[in-house]
Amino acid sequence: MASTSTPLTLPVLPLDDEVVLPGMVVPLDLNDNDVRAAVEAAQAAARSSGSVGGSKPKVLLVPRIDGTYANTGVLGTVEQVGRLADGDPGALIRGRSRVRIGAGTTGPGAALWVEGLAVEETVPEPLPGSVTELVTEYKALATNWLKKRGAWQVVDRVQQIDDVSALADNSGYSPFLSTPQKVELLETADPVARLKLATEQLREHLAEQDVAESIAKDVQEGVDKQQREFLLRRQLDAVRKELRELNGESEGEESDDYRTRVEAADLPEKVREAALKEVEKLERSSDQSPEGSWIRTWLDTVLELPWNERTEDAYDIQGAQSVLDAEHSGLEDVKERITEYLAVRKRRSERGLGVVGGRRGGAVLALVGPPGVGKTSLGESVAHAMGRKFVRVALGGVRDEAEIRGHRRTYVGALPGRIVRAIKEAGSMNPVVLLDEIDKVGSDFRGDPAAALLEVLDPAQNHTFRDHYLEVELDLSDVVFLATANVLEAIPEALLDRMELVRLDGYTEDEKVVIARDHLLPRQLERAGLDKGEVTLDESALRKLAGEYTREAGVRNLERSVARLLRKVAAQHELGERELPFTVEDTDLRSLIGRPHHVPEAAQDPAERRTAVPGVATGLAVTGAGGDVLYVEASLADPETGAAGLTLTGQLGDVMKESAQIALSFLRSHGAELELPVADLKDRGVHIHFPAGAVPKDGPSAGVTMTTALASLLSGRQVRTDVAMTGEVSLTGRVLPIGGVKQKLLAAHRAGITTVVIPKRNEADLDDVPAEVLEKLDVHPVTDVRQVLELALAPAAVEVPVAA
Repeated sequence: MASTSTPLTLPVLPLDDEVVLPGMVVPLDLNDNDVRAAVEAAQAAARSSGSVGGSKPKVLLVPRIDGTYANTGVLGTVEQVGRLADGDPGALIRGRSRVRIGAGTTGPGAALWVEGLAVEETVPEPLPGSVTELVTEYKALATNWLKKRGAWQVVDRVQQIDDVSALADNSGYSPFLSTPQKVELLETADPVARLKLATEQLREHLAEQDVAESIAKDVQEGVDKQQREFLLRRQLDAVRKELRELNGESEGEESDDYRTRVEAADLPEKVREAALKEVEKLERSSDQSPEGSWIRTWLDTVLELPWNERTEDAYDIQGAQSVLDAEHSGLEDVKERITEYLAVRKRRSERGLGVVGGRRGGAVLALVGPPGVGKTSLGESVAHAMGRKFVRVALGGVRDEAEIRGHRRTYVGALPGRIVRAIKEAGSMNPVVLLDEIDKVGSDFRGDPAAALLEVLDPAQNHTFRDHYLEVELDLSDVVFLATANVLEAIPEALLDRMELVRLDGYTEDEKVVIARDHLLPRQLERAGLDKGEVTLDESALRKLAGEYTREAGVRNLERSVARLLRKVAAQHELGERELPFTVEDTDLRSLIGRPHHVPEAAQDPAERRTAVPGVATGLAVTGAGGDVLYVEASLADPETGAAGLTLTGQLGDVMKESAQIALSFLRSHGAELELPVADLKDRGVHIHFPAGAVPKDGPSAGVTMTTALASLLSGRQVRTDVAMTGEVSLTGRVLPIGGVKQKLLAAHRAGITTVVIPKRNEADLDDVPAEVLEKLDVHPVTDVRQVLELALAPAAVEVPVAA
């Protein structure tokens, strides 16, 4: 508790922004006028009082905050007047007790005198338990803080203080307390409340200090890690330097090494300038900067590219043609195009026209055809014939534009595009690059890779091709690009316009026999572990394999059949069932690899043929696997069912459905002229079906086939087994031209058809059909559907009832 006593009259010693609590001893500078006036006034008062033993002068220490005096001060005694540590005059003053400041008064000297009341503080005896716990807590907190500062001697002094008031006032020495906090302690008269306040202030400071220490520790750990990494890198550089000296290599920093490599490399001028700029960036960047690793990777890529490396073209035109003939049978169009390219290159080189307008004489060819005809393997043969390096770039399933043009260098794991990587892999600037499966390129939210290929495959632009990763011009004008595709319609029109189209429509049976004998059989003999003379395939066996076991445009399944045949013979030999050498005849095929899968209609029993009944006609179509034979079946519903109209089945497209409508309309309007019972078409439902219903079909070229099937159904006359037809039909009965004539005739030849009906306006397309195929086919160009019916419908030997 606190109480007041008799008033005191004392000189005021103002403390600017400072607070002294009872029990504290502070030195004050006498050069301060206010301090000197107060001390001198106190000394004068002490002398005038004439106290025995020399009573110590007394002053009132009052905090002055922003020119305003506090309501409470501290009675202080001047302990000593002398010199401070810096030599200036000073006084040592000890705080004694609190004083309530009253009104001002007069006194000796220049000091300000005030009247005050001394505050007497009382603490209950004995101390309550809560106060004892508070004392213990404060001492523990103060000890913790003093130990952190290393003030061990002060710890002992604090532990020896038992008085509550003195313990609370001891916090006045705390440097972390602000002036308002000390003023609050000074004005709190109750010792217990003051100790609570001091304890709370000390606890808050320790909590802030713990947070600050935690942050400082984290920062220090990061700094230590960087210093450790820096030290280790320096040690690593020193080790590398020693190793270079041991190996006799020249000294120098990594950036100096890159500068030397760039200056020594045979780079184009613009590329050299860009590379030197990156070297300067590398020299300015620190070892810890992530940009340094990006620059190093970019420089390595640029230095590894064969900027001025080129292979000399083999201008032996006859030799190149011999290489192509030896490695591929057929494919005359492609061979002629490559021969023309080499011949023109040779003449340009002889006349000094190798580079015109910054561009060289590259080529961009698109090889389009069904699977298995040798499009991919042809690329290697072209490179071999030209004496160039060969690189294959698989584009099937590529959906990211960055795969073609490269990633920006700022991305993590950035790489150049596939075109640049192909040039780097080839090691020359004029390789043969095969862009395989260009029709399988997709597009999504990451961009359209086919659009990125527009510049690559444009001979007028690709001499300044820019990859997003390199960001320097790359000359692709001397590269021979070969693109392969199965479906022409899947290639974007803008991309197709930049390429020279070469169609590979498939092989004839004779070509397949030659390919199997000269290429497939030797390769499969080696894979089966058989010597050349141990197993021989007779030509009749190869022909039957190609015609009846593997009816296809290419030779991939033919090679599988040959491999299966050789495996069977090898296994029988190992089991002791067959002696080698052995010649496989056509009669041995069934016992070795089973029955044929594709028996021609003409070879079947007449009663088992599809065209054995009226209403079935044989058409020709083009699919993704080449040409194929397509059958059309027609039937009339029973008049009693009442199901009039046209029904179409077989998963048909819109164009094919319209062709069926046109065929039906033509027969309804011209049935009397053709001597057909057209009344049946009005009263009975017509159903047209295309077998292989799981395969989508579309296109106008089945128009004449559907017309013939309906005419056969109405007339009761069968369609000749050996006749196949193709052509679009109009409402007036005109037969209009269609596409894929060569592929369709090859398919008819494979299926054993002998007579083919085509539109008259497609007669010019017969020039593309191999001569050996035309010799075996009786091709009839027609202009009207009536001619088709005369050729295709067999004469009725007896009166045949109309099929229901």
